[in-house]
Amino acid sequence: MEHMVCGLPEDVIREEGLGNFSRALKLIERYLENPIPLLMRRRLEYEKERIERILEDYPYDEKEALERLKERIPDFTEDEFGKLLEEGLLDYIVVEGERRFEKRFVENLGFALPEYRERMKKDPEVEKVRELLNRRIEALLGGDKPKKYRVRARITLRVEDEREGRFKVWLPFPKEELQVGDVRLVEVSHRGFFLAPNEAPQRTIYMEGEEKEYFVEFEYTIEEWVNKVDPEKVWEEPLKPFLKEEPPHIVFTPYLKWLTESVVGAEENPYLKAKKIYDWITTHVRYSYVRPYSLYENISEFVARNLKGDCGFQALLFITMCRIANVPARWQSGWYANPIFASPHDWALFYVRPYGWLPVDLSFGGARRESERLRNFYFGNLDGFRMVANSDFMKDFVPPTKFVRNDPCDNQVGEVEAEWGRVKFESELRIVSFEEVI
Repeated sequence: MEHMVCGLPEDVIREEGLGNFSRALKLIERYLENPIPLLMRRRLEYEKERIERILEDYPYDEKEALERLKERIPDFTEDEFGKLLEEGLLDYIVVEGERRFEKRFVENLGFALPEYRERMKKDPEVEKVRELLNRRIEALLGGDKPKKYRVRARITLRVEDEREGRFKVWLPFPKEELQVGDVRLVEVSHRGFFLAPNEAPQRTIYMEGEEKEYFVEFEYTIEEWVNKVDPEKVWEEPLKPFLKEEPPHIVFTPYLKWLTESVVGAEENPYLKAKKIYDWITTHVRYSYVRPYSLYENISEFVARNLKGDCGFQALLFITMCRIANVPARWQSGWYANPIFASPHDWALFYVRPYGWLPVDLSFGGARRESERLRNFYFGNLDGFRMVANSDFMKDFVPPTKFVRNDPCDNQVGEVEAEWGRVKFESELRIVSFEEVI
């Protein structure tokens, strides 16, 4: 995604901002007809696909948006809808003169305004899992010994493209590192698969076929990761690979450098620097669903400017600010995998001597602002309800894809491509068994 460091021409930006996407596409084609720098050409060629994906992410007109709000909030009124629009609290863009609303704009309204979240219909399963997790954190904070779990899980990918052909499929597969061990392949849908080595930064199992459904089932052991750190015993370790910029999303922009300096202040202890950054993010940035990561030019800058973002967005801001403050930091992601269900999730790690890598979950910490005990748990500690498939961000698969991935930044639900390009798909994550290891 190196091409994303190249900004768009101002007339293309203007037309996209006005919602004139068809005009923007014509301007792009005009630029591509001329001799232009290679990076700019790649950026403009990708912008055509990016526009298509933006429009896919905003499927609802005003009538449909109002209907969705009434479905989730039974007493919701048209007057409220108009007021929320006037106050800029609904996630929409203008497309050719018409408002179009983001896929999860209702959920984002709940994240922005707690009074609306309270009025929404609750998912009993989600509430049950939240209570389960909070009880477990309280037990660990109360001195309970960390547990180890043996987890069996399955991911199924279904191709949605109606065309026939040979599909190349990459599914996430667990990595053995830090809190994870004893990984085992249980079952796979296709013979002749290739399992990427454990050292691959984004581990996958690769297969090919003409079928429309692919799956892998695996097992792994994971430990609850609880650390007792004495800040006075900490010193810096300049791990250069984890202190550098990685455009387009880990960039030391003037604003991010200013923000980091203002948050860290005169602090010199690397552990306490990371804690100040964690505290600022978890008390200033609210959780929000976002568009696909590939649609953003600079994710960490976006979070710092808009003070909102999902788990991965918040993790990237933490990583970027830590690196600016000379604290090594990196990515870790996969699933939030509890005894009831699994869902994609991202978090971060930072490094100090003599303790090594320490985990940080910004979104889980920020979601527990009402309790300092629970919020602080996620600085340096991590629950055992995880599946780790990725140890780095914006890295190629083994073997690499030919086309720009659906998510070129991370991998939690898999990727598919065919000879004609990227292929649409749906993924189902399932926990087969979740047992405590004696």
